[in-house]
Amino acid sequence: MPMTRAAPPTPDRTGFPSFAEISRHFAPGWFAAVMGSGVLALTTHSLSGRWSWLSPLALGLHWFNVVLFALLAVPWLHRWLRFRDAALATLKHPVQASFYPTFAIAMLVLAAQWLAIDGRLAPALAFWWGGTALVFLFSFAVLFHMFRGEHVGLEHVTPAKFIPAVGLVVIPVAGGPLLETQTGAARELALLVNVLGLGAGTLMYVGLLGLTLQRKILAKPAVGLLAPTAWIHLAPLGVIPVSLLNVLDQLPFAVPHEPFLFLSLLLWGFGVWWLVMAGLLTLAARRAGQLPFALSWWGFIFPLGAFVAASLRLAPLTGIAGIGAVGLGCWLLLVALWALTLVRTLAGVASGSIFQPHT
Repeated sequence: MPMTRAAPPTPDRTGFPSFAEISRHFAPGWFAAVMGSGVLALTTHSLSGRWSWLSPLALGLHWFNVVLFALLAVPWLHRWLRFRDAALATLKHPVQASFYPTFAIAMLVLAAQWLAIDGRLAPALAFWWGGTALVFLFSFAVLFHMFRGEHVGLEHVTPAKFIPAVGLVVIPVAGGPLLETQTGAARELALLVNVLGLGAGTLMYVGLLGLTLQRKILAKPAVGLLAPTAWIHLAPLGVIPVSLLNVLDQLPFAVPHEPFLFLSLLLWGFGVWWLVMAGLLTLAARRAGQLPFALSWWGFIFPLGAFVAASLRLAPLTGIAGIGAVGLGCWLLLVALWALTLVRTLAGVASGSIFQPHT
């Protein structure tokens, strides 16, 4: 998911921005890197059931992502504590505000990692409850300012507007399996939260889908730093089937799974179509010299990983071998894009250039 522009950090005497300046202008969308690394860890863990040699790699990715989240959380929290006016200004921005839920989504992804890969219940529950609370908080805060104001125009509409909806539908990814570990009132509340998140996020995505397609057809195309946003469509299309099936498994009443499995296949089919379209748009932007490297490249990773997760989940349930083949091919693409984006991000961090504004 893309990061947004900020005023240039003031360099220190060595030419590298000071920690205070990095914090002041710290873009909330940095946590797309945690989301992307986490979904790579989870899908790698899923494939380790087929190839056991992937298990250590998944565990390594898990711990890498835990450390990454901790490192990024420091300037994020410091900004709220020391530069609250700047943080609130971002929350009211017509574009930048949509990236605030990435912090909470990263927590939910980490909860899924702790549960699936490391098998530790306590941190899984802590990250899930904390991330869930923040997802709801930011979904209301971000959309309240957009609904109440007149500062959002068609030119501000990109698939980044999906992020609050994606956060809500991610809740049952770990939340569904965690229901089996809870009892009594805690389980009842957790089940309610899962249902609320899935329902609100799914229908929000349906509404925003029409709005983003209108922008793509009738307004100036999103290129340059915004080019990777085309891939964000894959995030809800991948997450919704996984979360839907997770919730169905935990309902206190019997529900035939076949209709919902077919609905998931419809979303998956649209995902395949959109994957091709996003690839074509990206190649066209690259040929036109409109795809510079920026933190927005992390917008390739989590959406693609979510689609891989849906493919790996649906393949054995449907018995359609082609779904698994598509999922495996997309996982290989995911690995390549993640590695490329990580290397270029680290190079930008080392030089300090990644903290400079893009024009």
